[in-house]
Amino acid sequence: MRELLERLRVPLLFILLIVASLVALASDPRLMRRGEHEEGWWSGVLLEIAAPIQKTFSLPADAVGDLWSRYVALVELRAENARLRARLAQVQEQNLQFSEALVAGGRLQRIAEMRDDFDVPMQPAEVVGENVSPWFRSVLLDRGRRHQVRSGMPVVTDQGLVGLVTATAPHAARSTLLLDRQSSVDGIMQRSRARGIVHGRGSAELEFVFLVRGDDVQVGDVVITSGMGGVYPKGLRIGEVVTVSADPDRLVHTASLRPAVDFGRLEQVFVMLRRGPTLDLLHRGDGDGPS
Repeated sequence: MRELLERLRVPLLFILLIVASLVALASDPRLMRRGEHEEGWWSGVLLEIAAPIQKTFSLPADAVGDLWSRYVALVELRAENARLRARLAQVQEQNLQFSEALVAGGRLQRIAEMRDDFDVPMQPAEVVGENVSPWFRSVLLDRGRRHQVRSGMPVVTDQGLVGLVTATAPHAARSTLLLDRQSSVDGIMQRSRARGIVHGRGSAELEFVFLVRGDDVQVGDVVITSGMGGVYPKGLRIGEVVTVSADPDRLVHTASLRPAVDFGRLEQVFVMLRRGPTLDLLHRGDGDGPS
């Protein structure tokens, strides 16, 4: 029996303290109704005992409540961060679209001015493929015969001459670039009017071959199309002279040109819907008729 009481001593003491606390709490309203504000000695003792017990019981509940409040705040913060990130991505996308629109608007303005200069309708096209092998330099365009694009039509950008359409399908076309080794254009120096032939090297530079008859060719000179041969209209920018190779014992000199067009960033081009009578005769009956 004594062993049982010793084992139950702590639980019984704990239960007794709880009962005393409840009695004290129950007596408080009766005292307040009678107008008694001073606590008796018994109530004071019970209050002193009950306060730490109630505080001990309230700590877990307070901790759980605080933890829940922080969790709810964290969830709301995460949701707000997600909304802000989505909004930021949307603003960045809109900013990118506006920037692209400004770039495209400036390009279209220059192309419109070029169209007025040459009085030729132009078909915009996107570059969707590229062949950059050492032997062939060409690009694939997303416009073809359905869009009035034919072989033999010049391809340009607002910077200058790109190349020539050499093959077409109903909804696609291939353009051989000026950089191609088989490409050649009759050019003229814009400053001195020296004439020559511009050849592709298969690399990032062009070669200008001209006869030495007192012609003045200097670094920085701009070469444009001469209009001879009927393939390209006169006045399209080809490139700028970067080096001149002048051998006094030879009648033919050469100069290296930096292309006017940045072929490494070629995205959008314009097909000039014209071709010279020679090419028109050459390509007649080759499948470039109306479709």
